[in-house]
Amino acid sequence: MPPRSYATARQVRLGAELRRLREAAGLKAREVAGLLDSTSAQISQMELGFAGVSEERVRRLAAHYACTDEALIDALVVMATDRTRGWWEEYRGVLPSAFLDTAEVEHHATFLREIVMTYVPGLLQTADYARSVFTYTRPELPESEVALRVDHRMRRRTVIERDVPVPYETIVHEFALRVHVADRQVSRSQLRFILDKIDAGQVSVRVIPVEREGFAGAGASMMYLGGPVPQLDTGQRDAPTGVAFIDAQPQLEQLRTLFRRVQAATLEPAASRDFIHRLAKEL
Repeated sequence: MPPRSYATARQVRLGAELRRLREAAGLKAREVAGLLDSTSAQISQMELGFAGVSEERVRRLAAHYACTDEALIDALVVMATDRTRGWWEEYRGVLPSAFLDTAEVEHHATFLREIVMTYVPGLLQTADYARSVFTYTRPELPESEVALRVDHRMRRRTVIERDVPVPYETIVHEFALRVHVADRQVSRSQLRFILDKIDAGQVSVRVIPVEREGFAGAGASMMYLGGPVPQLDTGQRDAPTGVAFIDAQPQLEQLRTLFRRVQAATLEPAASRDFIHRLAKEL
């Protein structure tokens, strides 16, 4: 079977985890190739996410790598055998791959935790708010692509609006709530939309007030996405070239610590809701 022309974030993560297991076992790719009657090049393709792997191969590899974590092995099997074509694939070739990867990782997450400092979280943006953000991009985007980006962002909300929503907790700085990315009407509608989502039980929002002392976490924006087992958690942060996904365990632990530290500077959820309500009434 020829290699894939592209690898999704989920396929890349599966390959990375198989590589970690191999390296932890102290084996070279050529040694594994002999086990599978394959080649080193094909093992590399598999570990980069460009070649598929069957359930039988995942289990054989786990046994050869002396991995005894059954929960992790089962989760890797699900990743390897899931053939679901998500809604985000409709945007393949017309939007940057980072948009699709973000939607895919969110779709499979068991929980979502996010910190935002300068914008309303993407999962909570109204169409007018998102359009204002995307039209501010330089170089200027054509209207057709702005429309696609807005549509994609609105569809991302399915993870918190479906029958069994993904638990979502977000920390938002007051600055992000006060900035008028468009006019007052857009800002007012945006705040009311967040309140509606809170009241519907679809999101937990905590606000960091500007007046909070001892808070030096202005660069803390990130998303933390829970996996089926803790080893498959994922971090996501903005990078100069787009979105960076984080899966190394020491870095994930740093993100968990970061979230706890930032959370300590927030208002409680009920007080945060009242805070947002007051801001909306001021507009």
